[in-house]
Amino acid sequence: MKKIVINLKRDTNKWSILLLTIVLFIGTPIIIIFLNLIYGPGETWGHLVKNLLSDYLINSFFLIMGTSFFTLLFGVLSAWIVVRYQIPYRKQLQWLLILPLAIPSYITAYSYAGIFDYGGFFEKIFNFKIDIMNRFGLIMVLSFSLYPYIYVTTRAFFLNQSKNIIEASKILGSGESKTFLKLILPLARPAFIGGLILVLMEVLNDYGAAKYFGINTFTTGIFRAWFSLEELETAIYLAALLVLIIFIIILLEKRQRLRIGYFNAVKNHQQIERIQISKIKQIMLFIFVLIPVLLGFALPLFQLIFWAFLTFKEVLTLDFLHIAFQSLGISIFSAIITVLFALFLIYLSKWNRLKYIKYIAKIGILGYAIPGAVIALGVLIPTLFIDKNIILFFNNFLDTKIGFVINGTVLVLVYAYMIRYLAVAYSPIEASSLKLGKSLAETSSLMGKGNLYTFKKIEFPLLQPAILSALILVFVDVMKELPLTLILKPYNINTLAVKAYEYASDEMIAEAALPSLFIIFTGILPILFLNKVISKN
Repeated sequence: MKKIVINLKRDTNKWSILLLTIVLFIGTPIIIIFLNLIYGPGETWGHLVKNLLSDYLINSFFLIMGTSFFTLLFGVLSAWIVVRYQIPYRKQLQWLLILPLAIPSYITAYSYAGIFDYGGFFEKIFNFKIDIMNRFGLIMVLSFSLYPYIYVTTRAFFLNQSKNIIEASKILGSGESKTFLKLILPLARPAFIGGLILVLMEVLNDYGAAKYFGINTFTTGIFRAWFSLEELETAIYLAALLVLIIFIIILLEKRQRLRIGYFNAVKNHQQIERIQISKIKQIMLFIFVLIPVLLGFALPLFQLIFWAFLTFKEVLTLDFLHIAFQSLGISIFSAIITVLFALFLIYLSKWNRLKYIKYIAKIGILGYAIPGAVIALGVLIPTLFIDKNIILFFNNFLDTKIGFVINGTVLVLVYAYMIRYLAVAYSPIEASSLKLGKSLAETSSLMGKGNLYTFKKIEFPLLQPAILSALILVFVDVMKELPLTLILKPYNINTLAVKAYEYASDEMIAEAALPSLFIIFTGILPILFLNKVISKN
């Protein structure tokens, strides 16, 4: 014990204390959510368990299973087809397949509701109506919105796969299909499972699409417990259960992956060669790859443009432009703050000498694994506690009545965004910083330069491309975020995502098109940037 204390005193420096302070600042809402499992739910929990909880569990289970199947089907096979086979418009399809990521799932849901509704394009063309406002319809909407998460990670893996493995398989007598199913697919498992975990997080985080389709899920249940049943304790308990489910899914996959070894030889590495196939096969594969592009991007976009053309005179007002500028301002500010905290976590972890604090620092990037509505609740609890104590202080000692000081401000909203999307900024910056290695910092230290000087003059200029990509990715995610914004936004502030949701909730679905298009077009640029980065690497 004495030795531990001595080591602690020896290795603790100013960076250790600063890092621990920042981790506590970021991690408090996440820790609070878990602690609420101990305290238990509110009075309406019995009613919720008896009448609604089974619905939440069953619907969430079917959404997870159905979306997993279709996103894996279109994500993995499309990635393999564009990497392995020579098909028409292959280069264009490579980046078109990523574009559905630019359309939030709730906006795709609004589009499909209009296409298949009474008087929609489908009924006009085929003279009959299909009801998609059900569980299967929501599965398809989420699948065509989210499959690019799997496509991007799997395609990156296939591009770096060696053709030597395929040639060895063929020498052993395996055909193209058997090689893919028995060899390539198992090797690609870490890649597509990584993408699938992101898909599952987005499915469990979804509120707008599920609410519009009338499907009860955990996230809609959190909103119902809070706003309809007016019981924050039950909402927090539901949120804690949802977080527990997500972490169980992640841990099960991690455990399963540890049992399997993965090895890919770098020596004599040669990229997979695209092979020529017959015209009929080319057309069949082209149609298969085109389906998710049409259903996930082109069709919803066409419907939104049609609606925007009909309603832009009523919607495009000074108030709308004010909301658009508010959205852009909040998103830009949130992206800058998030990237700054990502840099703090990465570099303070490097400069601190205490190993266990480096592991604790990872708590800061858990927010992306937690749905937005849950993060919002985790932020509300400590900020409400601080506000109540400030109000009591002013009442008791200064005899002055004041309202909330922290809650209902943009700063709380930005704080929640930062917690939610810190991992999005952290990953590309950390990857680039690891590539720099230790030699630059060590050489600078030998020359008598401090950590801050080295970072400012040497490391920061080299990290600028990664920082830029992190800024863009966080900016787009904040622009699209709905559940978190609905809970925490100040009364005098609005965003394009919330405005689109409000129009759709008021059955003014055509009017939701213009704010939706603004969100989509701000998302297309980073998607194309992402494709360029993958192709280069």
